[in-house]
Amino acid sequence: MNNPEKHIVLETENLTIGYQTKRQQTIIASDVNFNIEKGKFIALLGKNGIGKSTLLRTISKVQKPLKGTVKINQKELSKYTDQELSTTLSLVLTERLPLSQLTVFELVALGRQPYTNWIDKLTPEHLKKILWAIEQTEITHLKGKHFYELSDGQLQRVLIARALAQDTEIIILDEPTAHLDIHHTFKVFSLLKKLVETTGKTIIISTHEVNLAIQLADEFILLSEKQLYTGNSKELIAQNAFEELFPKELISFNKTLEQFVIKKN
Repeated sequence: MNNPEKHIVLETENLTIGYQTKRQQTIIASDVNFNIEKGKFIALLGKNGIGKSTLLRTISKVQKPLKGTVKINQKELSKYTDQELSTTLSLVLTERLPLSQLTVFELVALGRQPYTNWIDKLTPEHLKKILWAIEQTEITHLKGKHFYELSDGQLQRVLIARALAQDTEIIILDEPTAHLDIHHTFKVFSLLKKLVETTGKTIIISTHEVNLAIQLADEFILLSEKQLYTGNSKELIAQNAFEELFPKELISFNKTLEQFVIKKN
C-alpha cells in the first residue's frame, strides 16, 4: 500500500472520522492514514461499531471528516463537485431500496445518470455499458423482473451491476453480503475479485467474512481499538492484526491455515 512508484488512487492524511452536532463532536477514529493502489481488491475489517461504515461514508463524501483530508488521484475530496465524484466513485450501501416499479434493467440503467441526467435518452454507448454490466454480473435472465421480485442475493448483484454501469474508477461497497447465505456470499466475493482482475477497477468492501476476505482480497484496512493496520494478509498475520477481530477465548487465528477456527472446550 505504500509503494510510491504505484498509482495511488485514494489516500487519507491524518483523518479523524465521526459526527459533529451543534453541541458536541463524537470521534469514531482518529489518525487514520492509508493509501490504496489502483486496481486492487481491498477488504475493510473491524468489529461492529468500530467505524467501518463511517470511514466508507467519509472517503466517499457522504459525510465530512472531522479533521484531515481524503484525496482521490492526488486531488482533495472536498474539491470534487458532486458531478465529478459521481463519474469517479460509485457507492453501494446496505440500505433497502424504496418501493417502486423499476425493472432490473431500469435500475442498472440508473448508473448512467451522471452522464445522462434525468431526461436525456440512453445512447448506444450508454446501452453498451448497461448491457456489459448486466453480463458481467450474470443477471441477463433477470432484466425484465421488478426489483422487488428478487432475492437478496440477486438484488445485490443488480446493485453491483448499477455501480459497474456507472463506470467509475473506484467502487465502494458497505457490507454487500450482510444478508446473504454462504453460497451467495461466495459468489459476490468471487464476482468482485473477477471484476478487479478484468476491469482494473479499485474495489473497497467492508465485511465480516474474514476467512473469505483473507483468501480473495489483495490488501486490507483493519480498524481496531488499538490502531489501524494496512497491508496484505501475510503482513497482517505477521503483526497479529487479525487476532484483534474476535474474543480470544472463543475464536483463535491459525497462522498456518490463515483462517479463524473455533476453540474447542
